[in-house]
Amino acid sequence: MNLHITKSKNAESFYICKSYTKANGSTTSAIVRKLGTLEQLLPEHGPTRDDVVAWAKNEVKIETEKYKKEKEAQTVLIPFHADRQLDYDKQVFFRGGYLFLQSIYYQLQMNKICRKLKQKYKFKYDINAILSDLIYARILEPCSKRSSYKVASEFLEKPSYELHDVYRALDVLGAECDLIQSEVYKNSHFLGKRNDKILYYDCSNYYFEIEQEDGNKKYGKSKEHRPNPIIQMGLFMDGDGIPLAFSLFPGNANEQTSLKPLEKKVLGDFGCQKFIYCSDAGLGSESIREYNHMGERSYIVTQSIKKLKKEEKEWALNLQGFKRVSDGTPVDITKLPEDDKGLYYKDEPYTTKKLHQRLIITYSPKYALYQKSIRDKQIERAQKMLYSGNTKKNRKNPNDPARFIGTIAVTEEGEAADVNHYLDETKISEEAQYDGFYAVCTDLLDDEVSDILKVSEGRWQIEECFRIMKTDFSARPVYLQDENRIKAHFLICFLALTIYRFLEKKLDTKYTCEELLDVLKEMNFAEIQEQGFIPLYKRERITDDLHDVCGFRTDYQFITKSKMRNIQKKSKGKE
Repeated sequence: MNLHITKSKNAESFYICKSYTKANGSTTSAIVRKLGTLEQLLPEHGPTRDDVVAWAKNEVKIETEKYKKEKEAQTVLIPFHADRQLDYDKQVFFRGGYLFLQSIYYQLQMNKICRKLKQKYKFKYDINAILSDLIYARILEPCSKRSSYKVASEFLEKPSYELHDVYRALDVLGAECDLIQSEVYKNSHFLGKRNDKILYYDCSNYYFEIEQEDGNKKYGKSKEHRPNPIIQMGLFMDGDGIPLAFSLFPGNANEQTSLKPLEKKVLGDFGCQKFIYCSDAGLGSESIREYNHMGERSYIVTQSIKKLKKEEKEWALNLQGFKRVSDGTPVDITKLPEDDKGLYYKDEPYTTKKLHQRLIITYSPKYALYQKSIRDKQIERAQKMLYSGNTKKNRKNPNDPARFIGTIAVTEEGEAADVNHYLDETKISEEAQYDGFYAVCTDLLDDEVSDILKVSEGRWQIEECFRIMKTDFSARPVYLQDENRIKAHFLICFLALTIYRFLEKKLDTKYTCEELLDVLKEMNFAEIQEQGFIPLYKRERITDDLHDVCGFRTDYQFITKSKMRNIQKKSKGKE
């Protein structure tokens, strides 16, 4: 709306006019309301012409607001022609799920981090657009960098860069990987207080579609049992399941060596000084415990009962002295019903050469029943192997049923030995004695057992982080060869996981990963005659929640182009 003033010989007239675009693309205007002539308006809105103009401008503002409200509620009529073919190369399908990820991206002020990189390297391409699109594509449709560019071309906001710019940007992102991680951590406090008083650490590895070692890509023990060279990732996660920092190291390196360099980065660059380190037994060696006993740090690590010294192992497996975790009541666990779902514990001081620790043993009838059922199935398979004569020689997998098959060589004097196979009942009984037992070691000597166990139980979330990266975000196999670009690839996966986890937290973790990702992938739109968009997704409770936490709505029957632009601005934190 605008104020239009016309002058003639006898009068000066004031109008409120509206500009609009006709079907043929040309623009024109129409009178919405005639306010009157200057002579008519002076008595009521004067005494001067300037007073009349000021009043008229205010009327334009009122009329504009009124028009906007009416437009929001109005019915849109768009003609379709049954005898008209589609235009060539006309895109009508657009992905919109990225808008909700974009909301978190800009709250993390990733655009400002990219601005720093641009000032440092002086490149001309838009690294903010490239990084954001690569992250959104990694979550919505994980694929190669080339294919990610095609995915981004289906977003409501098309790429403002070329494909070759993507590969140039990867070099910069890889080189500045540590800086970006520390800046993201600092900015993450804008989304609320981080639960960084508890830090979980774990490692995993990712395979490459190559046949020879190269750089950090080395032959090692692959989690997927593949023969390809691998690279390993160490990951820190906070107490809420949100990633904190990661590092990469060679596939043939001992994973225990990966901790200290990354933890030093967390202590220095991130400023985290006081926290409880929590990991599984594989990353809880004596030296790692000693390192996390320094300063204001503490540790809670799982302990292998089988690797305890004889005296401690006998005490751990002794069925006496247990208490209920919930209230500390002494319990005779030998008299518990099979379907009992409680958790029971006992603890004692556990001192080594350099550390005064506390060893906590827990027993769960439910866990014992689960372990027994798994082993019973393995015993059945072992018996089938004996009947068929198909016994294995190499038993590398600790869960291989063949471990229950024993061998004995029988010979008569002067004759070659015959090897006989049998079901090893001693081996079965030996494993059965550990059913339901679990051990935790900590230097928190005065804390409540229930609090310590609660922290230890949270380790499942870091395993979930690796599962999401590998399965949902397809972080492997890796096809890139350049070391810097490989680092950039994992940085994108790490940032995608971080943004996803923050969105999950905003939704109070009410939905599973599969539910949330499926909905984000389905939140697409169709453009109608260049007038606006209609949503192609089904409105549900989860879509309502997404709109509520992100502060904008796309679930109208029709969204005009101007309204969609406003939605895009809101998703970037702009009004």
